[in-house]
Amino acid sequence: MSAAPSYVHGGSSQPLLGDTLGTLIDRIAAAHPERPALVVRAQHVRMSYRQFHAEVERVAAGLLALGLQRGDRVGIWSPNRAEWVVLQFATPKAGLILVNINPAYRAHELEYALNTVACRALVLPRRFKTSRYLDMLGELAPELAASTHGQLNVARLPALREVILLDEEAAAGTRSWQQLAALGDAAALARMHEAENKLGFDDPVNIQFTSGTTGAPKGATLTHHNIINNGWFIGEAMRLTEQDRLCIPVPFYHCFGMVLGNLACVTHGACMVIPGEGFDALATLETVAAERCTGLHGVPTMFIAELEHPRFAEFDLSSLRTGIMAGSPCPIEVMRRVVGEMHMAEVTIAYGMTETSPVSFQTVPDDPLERRVDSVGRIHPHLEVKLVDAYGRVVPRGETGELCTRGYSVMLGYWDDPVRTHEAIDQAGWMHTGDLAVIDADGYCRIVGRLKDMIIRGGENVYPREIEEFLYTHPKVQDVQVFGVPDAKFGEQVCAWIRLREGCAASEAEIQDYCRHHLAYYKVPHYVRFVDAFPMTVTGKVQKFLMREAMTAELGPQRAAS
Repeated sequence: MSAAPSYVHGGSSQPLLGDTLGTLIDRIAAAHPERPALVVRAQHVRMSYRQFHAEVERVAAGLLALGLQRGDRVGIWSPNRAEWVVLQFATPKAGLILVNINPAYRAHELEYALNTVACRALVLPRRFKTSRYLDMLGELAPELAASTHGQLNVARLPALREVILLDEEAAAGTRSWQQLAALGDAAALARMHEAENKLGFDDPVNIQFTSGTTGAPKGATLTHHNIINNGWFIGEAMRLTEQDRLCIPVPFYHCFGMVLGNLACVTHGACMVIPGEGFDALATLETVAAERCTGLHGVPTMFIAELEHPRFAEFDLSSLRTGIMAGSPCPIEVMRRVVGEMHMAEVTIAYGMTETSPVSFQTVPDDPLERRVDSVGRIHPHLEVKLVDAYGRVVPRGETGELCTRGYSVMLGYWDDPVRTHEAIDQAGWMHTGDLAVIDADGYCRIVGRLKDMIIRGGENVYPREIEEFLYTHPKVQDVQVFGVPDAKFGEQVCAWIRLREGCAASEAEIQDYCRHHLAYYKVPHYVRFVDAFPMTVTGKVQKFLMREAMTAELGPQRAAS
């Protein structure tokens, strides 16, 4: 009897929600008016759902009072702040589209993002740490200093008309956040409610730029229906209720903060607790303890930083029970410590991508700990996934194939880019993720690598994730990344970058010998380098392409000689 096909669908008795973000916040605020909605310790902000709802409506009305029209794009270029969360709900209530701009972007990247989607307004702080946002905008828009409100006319940013500064005092050519909110008077609120009645849940509501590791970043365009339902089912997997308080140190500009964090909370009437503008292990530990948080999100590197902080033992984290670890694979020892030392017995693992709102697979608290490390769980409700080979044929269970997703979560497309949209979403509505995965007989999914990361050495397919998981078993290895580098003889060779545990030393030969005893010869890393850190995105994703570039440059003369 042949193996079952690698196709799974999330049958569910729970219906999809038919809300817009505006009707969602109306409904939740009416159901839980005095429950805490938002706590931002760095800004001394505490809002109940009643207060949060009122502020959202005020800002939504203020945006329309600026003259913005339904479908206009509003950029937010900022680290995590209270205003970010308010804007996340205010823009869709006004029928506008929020554009998430990575706070690590510099002037040329900002220019690309604003012009790609023709942003009419931009919200930004004056500065954060070494990033002087207003100065960078000034490089692109020297006309700002001599402009009046709403009359901005910038040669390099032709669509931009309004700049809102997250500061108590406006700068030349800008409005302050308080001035924006003040425009939301009774007449503006009435106009906003009238406009809101014409909105539908399939309207675009959010544009997020994909990382752009190959080519220019693409603007994934998501709807109310996409992100509300994904947030709802993420919260269901975490068993969130209005009694929960979720600590969110991951960035809002990314789906992790905005959907897995904020929308998982709001769909369940839970409280969003923001420890600071950027990730800080100590601030996160202090916040969890002081606010008695019941959940905590993070990528594995964040949890490692918290566990290894010298003051970790000082904090009472006994209120924790749940949270999400996502973004990259989690070593089982880290998971055991998160469960044991951080009291997060119900921590879940999630997998997804921006283009699918983002989560497609997630573990649940009932899954054994091993399944929460060796897999990304099972299919989310109301979604379909199939794994296909290079010819588009569904592979049998247990075999590797490209993961394709279909259902309510798939984006509308890349903004104003039909060619790349059609490359990603086929005629049958399947989003081709580029991720290589295996689905077992019980429906659990393992991500084994990226289609583009797969190493082909002398005709053998090598999956970096398999080698990484094995190297995590070495007692001296704290973290590892495996990737391919060009090779004249074999096409590619396997390279491992390793972070050793504190106080440990190892040699290239020691690592290679360890692998030879357990792995096929062609999987043994030909090159091993010991490093202090990996190049990372702001969201904690390792950038293997930068590692590959560095090794290719280092090995250039050596490969030529061979």
